[in-house]
Amino acid sequence: MSSPSISETFDALKLELRRGCLIVAVLAQLREEHYGYTLRKALAEQGLAIEESTLYPLLRRLETQGLLTSEWREEEKRNKRFYRLSADGETILRDLLAEWNGINDAVGRIVKRGTEVGR
Repeated sequence: MSSPSISETFDALKLELRRGCLIVAVLAQLREEHYGYTLRKALAEQGLAIEESTLYPLLRRLETQGLLTSEWREEEKRNKRFYRLSADGETILRDLLAEWNGINDAVGRIVKRGTEVGR
């Protein structure tokens, strides 16, 4: 059995890093109501493309966890499921953002220190 190539290792780590980021981004974007297509479009316009095969299971999971609410409505002669952050979702998002900022600050300090030591 051969070990994974450096690009395979990078791709796996990138995917792992991206998963957590997507959750925060989706929750933050759903402070405003969206249906799936407009949510994907809004995220992509801000530089975070997400595949349908990733988005819809994530939306269902977040709703099951009580972080989103949804409702079916007719728009443009089609039924669409609109999602929005729930009250619990607002609380979780606030706490995740505080955690995110703390981690980001710490990693920033660690990376900066590493580059200063390496000079």
